[in-house]
Amino acid sequence: MKVVLTCEHGGNNIPGDFAGLFNGKEEVLNSHRGYDPGALELFMQLKDLADYSFYSTTSRLLVELNRSPHNRQLFSEFTKPLSRDVKQRIMQDHYFFYRDKIEQLIQREISQGEKVLHISVHTFTPVLNAKVRNADVGLLFDPSKALEKDFVRIWKFNFKKIAPGLNIRFNYPYLGRDDGFTTYLRKKNPTNYLGIELEVNQAFFRTGSMDDEICGGLYKSLQQTLK
Repeated sequence: MKVVLTCEHGGNNIPGDFAGLFNGKEEVLNSHRGYDPGALELFMQLKDLADYSFYSTTSRLLVELNRSPHNRQLFSEFTKPLSRDVKQRIMQDHYFFYRDKIEQLIQREISQGEKVLHISVHTFTPVLNAKVRNADVGLLFDPSKALEKDFVRIWKFNFKKIAPGLNIRFNYPYLGRDDGFTTYLRKKNPTNYLGIELEVNQAFFRTGSMDDEICGGLYKSLQQTLK
C-alpha cells in the first residue's frame, strides 16, 4: 500500500497579483479562516511515513483547495466578486495546479495494482460560532468503506494506548463524507483508495510550538498502524 500525505491549508500566503484584495485584512488572514494553524508543522512531522507528500501554503481565502469546483465555498467574500476570467486563472494556477498532480499520482498507483492510503492533514478551531468543539483529534472517513473504517479503528486503538487521556473521535468536527478532497477522490477511485482526514484541535498549537503528546502520539500510532 502506498501512503500519500497532503496538507491543503498549510499557510495564509496571498500571491502578489491579489495582495491588494487583502489590504488591512491581516487579522482574518492570520485566523483559522485564512489557514489551519499548526497543520503544516504536523504534516512535516508525519511526512517521512509517507511515500508521497504534498502541501500548499496558499490561503484558503484565495481559493479553497479542500472543496469541489462546484462548491459555493470555493471562493471567499474577497474573491467571489472577481470576474469569471480571473477566477479561472486562480483555478488553473493554484487549485488545479495543486490537486491535479495528486489526483494523477493516485490514479497511476491504483492503475498499477496498488492500494493508496491518502491522509489529508488539517486542524480545527476550538470554538466555532460560540460553540466549543469537544474533541482533541478527529479521524474523518466514509463509514460505508470497510477499509477506511478498519484503518481508523486500528489507528485510534494504537493512539489511545499511547495517549489515553486524549479525546479522539470519529467523523468529528466534520463528517468524512462532506465535500472535500478525499470525498472527491473516493468518487474518482471507488476501489483501492482510502481517504482519511486528520483533524487536530488548534488549541495544541497556540503556544507557538507543537504539543509533544499530540504530535508524538500521532506519529507513533500511525507508524504502528501502517505496519
